[in-house]
Amino acid sequence: MTERLNLAITCFPTFGGSGLIATEIGLAMADRGHRVHFIARDLPVRLRGTHRQILFHEVTESDYPALHHSGTYPIALASKMIEVASYERLDILHVHYAVPHATAAWMAREVLGNKAPRIVTTLHGTDTTLVGLDPSYLPITRFSILRSDAVTVPSEFLRRATWEGFGIPESFRIEVIANFVDTARYAPVRERASLRPLFPDLEETEPVLIHVSNFRPVKRINDVVAVFAAVHRQRPCRLIMIGDGPERSPAERRLRELGLDGRVAFLGKQEHFVELLAAADVFLLPSEQESFGLAALEALSCGIPVVASAIGGIPELVGLGETGYLSPVGDVEGMAGHVLSLVSDRARWTAFSRRARQRVLERFTLTPAMDRYEALYRRLVAGTAGR
Repeated sequence: MTERLNLAITCFPTFGGSGLIATEIGLAMADRGHRVHFIARDLPVRLRGTHRQILFHEVTESDYPALHHSGTYPIALASKMIEVASYERLDILHVHYAVPHATAAWMAREVLGNKAPRIVTTLHGTDTTLVGLDPSYLPITRFSILRSDAVTVPSEFLRRATWEGFGIPESFRIEVIANFVDTARYAPVRERASLRPLFPDLEETEPVLIHVSNFRPVKRINDVVAVFAAVHRQRPCRLIMIGDGPERSPAERRLRELGLDGRVAFLGKQEHFVELLAAADVFLLPSEQESFGLAALEALSCGIPVVASAIGGIPELVGLGETGYLSPVGDVEGMAGHVLSLVSDRARWTAFSRRARQRVLERFTLTPAMDRYEALYRRLVAGTAGR
């Protein structure tokens, strides 16, 4: 019988890709019989229901007046890691995001000494390409990465960006384990009826574009609006916007100026939107930076072609001219042209859709990724891997 592992996962408990992937890893490991502890500020959004193999440990900061506005979360997190590791005898502490999570894990290990669990750090993108490279955080981010027992990233792009951005030699092993998707949940089941509550007057052949993100500047929400408007000038269409953030209000204002606000549905943050995703025609992702593109992967799994920027890890995900099209950042007209080429030729769209689903089934499913994570955990516990 294979020995059960006792592992803890720390992540941001929000709708961001890092938290979603971390939660799915924990759920999958629990399904494999391992004992999984989530150590986080709040319950992760996808930690659904109860599971006898999963426990949640809330990180709470001190309300002592002298500590107000002092950024005590990393210290509180490290203290909770020490507590859980001591009483639960953890084998692995898998942290998602370098700062502050890998930093807190290192602090916990310094206190625990030889009783500390092995630390696995998964980098997701902005923790290295944006936050981590800020001069204020670069030294501690680099230190936290180098002190991890194992480091994983979701794309070859992010591995190279980590080596180069932090001046880390390529002899320092960083393992690429691609993100994954639940292909049973994200499946090509097109139910156009699910769009009727959003667009009661939707024509049967009217294309529907969709975008999902955190609406941060890096996502270039204005470009999403501009691509939609350019497509609409050639062929009437609709747009679904899922998510929220600082760029939402300017986008809504721009659509009102264009007189197109009635053709766009802003739904805010949503956990369950797969029916809408599967019913759309094209997924738009004109970001200026993407280390992987989890939302695009979910679209591809539903058989929805992707039109995106040719940056970061997206070319590793989207097969150019096979499952979608890529354009330079900011090339609104080029992206609009790609959308029109897909929605104007049903045979072409169908071919792209089938190849999109097949690519996901071949490269981005749950089981192979979990096999690799579990093997990594076992190598660390056995002492055959690590720094």
